[in-house]
Amino acid sequence: MVDKSTKAARGTVLCDNANMNLLKANDFVAESIRRKMAEMGILLLNITSSAGSGKTTLLQETGKRLKEEFKIKILVGDLETERDAERLREAGVEALQIVTGGICHLEGQMILQAMDAMDLDGVDILIIENVGNLVCPASFDLGEDYRVTLLASTEGDDKPKKYPRMFFTSDLVLISKSDLLPHLPFSVEAAMQDVRDVNPAIEVFPVSSLTGEGIDKWCNWLREKAIAKKKSTTANV
Repeated sequence: MVDKSTKAARGTVLCDNANMNLLKANDFVAESIRRKMAEMGILLLNITSSAGSGKTTLLQETGKRLKEEFKIKILVGDLETERDAERLREAGVEALQIVTGGICHLEGQMILQAMDAMDLDGVDILIIENVGNLVCPASFDLGEDYRVTLLASTEGDDKPKKYPRMFFTSDLVLISKSDLLPHLPFSVEAAMQDVRDVNPAIEVFPVSSLTGEGIDKWCNWLREKAIAKKKSTTANV
């Protein structure tokens, strides 16, 4: 895993002083979140994608499969409504909605305030479902251990090089809605090659929340990261 601050620096383009100050302030909060999660042994994930890529459906399936093994909570970012959080609660996972009121991304301060409103005692995995957008969320570190980006088969295989910063700053890419691949002009090989051209160290594999393809692999990935986080925290006590 590449150090988050290093990735942020390498992924930064020239911007005006106001934007630079905003990102510096966000990074300060993100580090506070990262320290808090390390102290508590909580694995923190930031799930990103375009709108409609299947993030919530994936998290519903994740909760169903892992909720007996791990205590999972989810923070959901959307411009309006609590619909996604309600869907996750119906799947048996505690979820708190963050309504941004038109802001196209989540920021560290939003996450910190939401965490203050959520009981994190005993939590193993805290997942942030970011606002559906491949542009703005790429610039904001949320203190996560890993950034996971969904690339849906329905949106075309050319997104990694059109939106390189998001894929450069991610640790895992899931090609979602793989059940639709036989019906779409989407090349998994081309998408994987473009992702690795942007980020050679990244892992990529397809998933379908409807057929179950890749879901066991995704849950095993998540399981391994959660156990490793808990062990690292225990070792540092």
